Amino acid sequence: MTIQKKTAIEEHWRASESGDVEAEHAIYAEEAELEYPQSGERFRGRSTIAAQRGGHPAERHFTVRRIVGSGDLWVSECTITYDGVPTYSVSVMEFAGNEVIHETQYFADPFPAPASRASLTEP
Repeated sequence: MTIQKKTAIEEHWRASESGDVEAEHAIYAEEAELEYPQSGERFRGRSTIAAQRGGHPAERHFTVRRIVGSGDLWVSECTITYDGVPTYSVSVMEFAGNEVIHETQYFADPFPAPASRASLTEP
């Protein structure tokens, strides 16, 4: 079951990148919820989730950095570019059976690293 869920998540992100709205939202249960805590928004139902994403005016691209999880809880770390500007995203998906019943997405913009840490970091 764990491999099937990871495969379903990978397909979700591939479909997001390719613009295949039907395949992108196939992972969600009919009664799924999607939350964006930073904007205070909550979307209920697969069709509502698809509708809010379908109306996005920016050109978007999705790059998956990694997917980790087990059982019914999975996390995807992604870079999403909106009109060429990167935003980092963490998606927390909770499954019931083989479908996502709840997803929370967090977004963060890149920021410059302080010079004080330059000697401690890797390129």
